[in-house]
Amino acid sequence: MAKMWAGRFKKEADSKVNDFNSSISFDGRMYRHDILGSIAHATMLADQGIISQEDADAILDGLTEILADLNDGRLLMDPDAEDIHMFIEAELTARIGDAGKRLHTARSRNDQVALDIRLYLRDEIAEIRQLIAALVETLCQMAEEHTDTIMPGYTHLQRAQPITFGHHLMAYASMLLRDLDRLADAARRMNFCPLGSGALAGTTYPIDRNQTASLLEFEGPVMNSLDGVSDRDFCIELCSAISMIMMHLSRFSEEIILWCSWEFKFLELDDAFATGSSIMPQKKNPDVAELVRGKTGRVYGDLMTLLSMMKSLPLAYNKDMQEDKEAIFDAVDTVKICLSTFEPMLRTARVLKENMRAAAAKGFINATDCADYLTKKGVPFRDAYKITGTLVGYCVDHNLTLETLPLSEYQKLSPVFEEDVYQAIDLTTCAMTRKSLGGPAKESVCAQIAAARAQLKALAE
Repeated sequence: MAKMWAGRFKKEADSKVNDFNSSISFDGRMYRHDILGSIAHATMLADQGIISQEDADAILDGLTEILADLNDGRLLMDPDAEDIHMFIEAELTARIGDAGKRLHTARSRNDQVALDIRLYLRDEIAEIRQLIAALVETLCQMAEEHTDTIMPGYTHLQRAQPITFGHHLMAYASMLLRDLDRLADAARRMNFCPLGSGALAGTTYPIDRNQTASLLEFEGPVMNSLDGVSDRDFCIELCSAISMIMMHLSRFSEEIILWCSWEFKFLELDDAFATGSSIMPQKKNPDVAELVRGKTGRVYGDLMTLLSMMKSLPLAYNKDMQEDKEAIFDAVDTVKICLSTFEPMLRTARVLKENMRAAAAKGFINATDCADYLTKKGVPFRDAYKITGTLVGYCVDHNLTLETLPLSEYQKLSPVFEEDVYQAIDLTTCAMTRKSLGGPAKESVCAQIAAARAQLKALAE
């Protein structure tokens, strides 16, 4: 295929340069957005009298046919084309003749690619948000089922205080709701149209940038043409938001991996979302969770690629910026496959409530409640803390728990202890009396679920 820019040159580019320079192998996925941008551009050119309506009609018909042919597989992309923009323009010109050559009037590939990637990522953000919303709803459903499922809460990976599994799940729902907000913010800042910026300095043609922005459902045009072609903040911001999504999925994956181990055995994955060993027949491995954890580092690498690519670039466009696509496309593809696999893995897992409860019964996670029992009877908290710590030490030495420690031993350290201490340190009591906003009590978790669903509904509107 002859290069559109070949007039200035006296010899063909080296074949290795062609291969090195080509981007169609990865930017070809933006064909629909490239065509939609060209349709808006041609419409504006005709409305402004820059090209004839006859030529515009031929261009629009030709582009519509090309889009249909690409969608249906009747037209295959030419791997020798430099990029998706040149491929579509060359195909259009081959089909409709000279009218196709007028499409690129008042436009550069610089503002064209800046437009295409914004359009593409805008659609991808919408898909990612739908996947996150589905996962949040699954968390809400599971949390509703487990508002009474007692488990140990941890700090430093040591048993700390009794909570419920529903409470634990809603912590991840909270993280993912913040991710939805970040994606919405990224989409809002992204939603300005660079088309009309030209190569860097706009154009002498009487174009209407507001029209093209409106046709493509942008908030408006990018206000500075240099910034219009050289800005990739939106790629970096989106990749940063995706990195945080992956970080949250990775934290959750780590817990699932632990919970599936025999040392915890809080959860058992469905066979459809686990794998075995080639040599150890007893194994049931949480490979999905492990891959999510591993792919998080891959997305972090994509973010570092984008930041490093842009860190020293002078205005305006530089070919370095071609490297944006593979990085952001990889981040988008990775988070989508992770979310779409993680949600059914979690939804189909079997929660081993008895094991969670048994783990909560060990580790003296009701010690704080024992201290609170004393303070509610007038003992200063620091004295209550010391008394309870002494009781725990005694239990450890005598292979007892606070529940099995005789009342006489309690009363040796404080006469305010009475028979009702056993009710106060019951694990269910410990969890269900923590009714403070955000706590593990059933009514608190139900309020968190309702708030999460209300936020999902508001974001969907």
